[in-house]
Parts: sequence; structure tokens; C-alpha cells
Amino acid sequence: MIKDHPIFLESIRFIKSNLIKNNFNYLENKVLERLVHTSGDFNIQKLLEFSEGACEKAVKSLKAGAPILTDTDMAAAAIKSMAKNTNGNSVVSAKQWFNDKDLSGLTKTAYGIEKGWIELSAKNSESQSPIIVIGSSPTALINLLKILQNSQQIPSLIIGMPVGFIGVRQSKKELLNTNYPRIVVNSTRGGAAMAAAAVNALLRETI
Repeated sequence: MIKDHPIFLESIRFIKSNLIKNNFNYLENKVLERLVHTSGDFNIQKLLEFSEGACEKAVKSLKAGAPILTDTDMAAAAIKSMAKNTNGNSVVSAKQWFNDKDLSGLTKTAYGIEKGWIELSAKNSESQSPIIVIGSSPTALINLLKILQNSQQIPSLIIGMPVGFIGVRQSKKELLNTNYPRIVVNSTRGGAAMAAAAVNALLRETI
């Protein structure tokens, strides 16, 4: 059971009353509210993009037990409490696979996301396909998109919110050019906290 702090509830009421009218559906607006709350920035509304039905597919998969794979321990830590208090989904970060010596020329995070996806997707059916959360590493996102081209399974959702200046816009553009279920914050904005907030908003809707 989730018991929200009165200040949090007041913040959400304030956010709702100050959002610009939009065409987002119920679940998309729940994600938007949490992202604005986490960032303290109403401009997020102009940068946020959803593929059609992405939130609905993610909630359905979370209810079915889909695991959540993140690019950083920080994002995983921000999600674990909500996962435990809602649907009990497992949450793991790419760091779990950092001990391998042969990274195949990839960054550690890109390698970890690749190995994590291969392992978790093999263990879970299509209805429980992993949710991938990228809040820091554009190289992890770009490499994920490459390996998915030859994968028989796709993620239930890809959160594309790497933050920074090198490769960030490119990675998001590549994700937006796919048909994968996705939530993207355009521009250089993003980060582990925001990526986790998007997942947490959806986890709340599983109960």
C-alpha cells in the first residue's frame, strides 16, 4: 500500500492545475505529472513523446511480472521501493554484468544493458518482456537498438531519457525512428531520476 506524503499530494495538485491543456491520455498525463514533479520544470511537457499505447502496454506487462532493467544503480535504487510496494517486479541494473572481461569494444553500460537484455528476455515471455530504463547512457541506448534488430523479442517499454551532450540527441532520435514502445524526453534533458520517475508513475497504476 502506498501512503503519499501530504506535500507530495499538494505538489501533484499544483502541477495538475498549472499544466497546459494537452492531448495526452490518462496514463501519459500520470507520467507527465511525475516528470514535472521530479524535474521542477513545466517545460518537460513540450519535450515529452510517447509512442501510441506505450504506457498501456507497459502497465499490462508490469502486472504480468515484467522485470525492469536500468542503465545505472541510481535509477534502479529509485525504482526498487515503488516496485516492492506495488507489483513486486524485479529491478536490476547493467552493473550486474560489469565483471565480464571482454566488453567487445563497448562501454561498460552498453555491454551490461546488452547482456542484461539477452538474459532477461530469454527468461521471460513476450507478455513479460523486460522494461528498459535509460537515464544516463546514450551508448547503452544506441547499442540496445542495434541488438534489437536481430532479436525475436522487443522490450515492453523503452524509457529513452539519457542526459548530456555527447550522443544524447542522436540516441533519442534513433529511438524515435523505431516502432518500439517508448517514452522519450527530447533535447539534452533527462537523467536517472526522471527515467525512474516515469517507471514509478506506471508502477503506481498496477495496483
